[in-house]
Amino acid sequence: MVSRGVEIGIHLSPDLADEGFVALALGNLAAFKLASEKKDKLQWQVLRITGGDSHHFRLVVRHPEKMVEMGIRKKLEGYMTDLSMYSESKLKAAFDDATKNGLKAVPLRTIPEDLDLWSDNFWNWLG
Repeated sequence: MVSRGVEIGIHLSPDLADEGFVALALGNLAAFKLASEKKDKLQWQVLRITGGDSHHFRLVVRHPEKMVEMGIRKKLEGYMTDLSMYSESKLKAAFDDATKNGLKAVPLRTIPEDLDLWSDNFWNWLG
């Protein structure tokens, strides 16, 4: 059975040049920082969720073998807040630096609003 994790909304400004990259970078950087800090194997997805004429972004994080700790949401929200202060160019530099230091970024996935994120086969494809 897949253990539940944490879902965090990624709220972006409407004036971004490349909102897809910004969501991808924010989600990957926050999850990577958390996994590095905890020295634990975490899995995550960065999602563009569509419904009707609109969309929004979410970061979904879980541990493949155990329930996630209670404080993970607060830590992720703190990382997201810190990263949200970055300009797009500074975010790109931080993303590139993290990639050089071991970040294996997950791609941005587009899914419909009504998908159950926890029963999604994506979790089975992670290795």
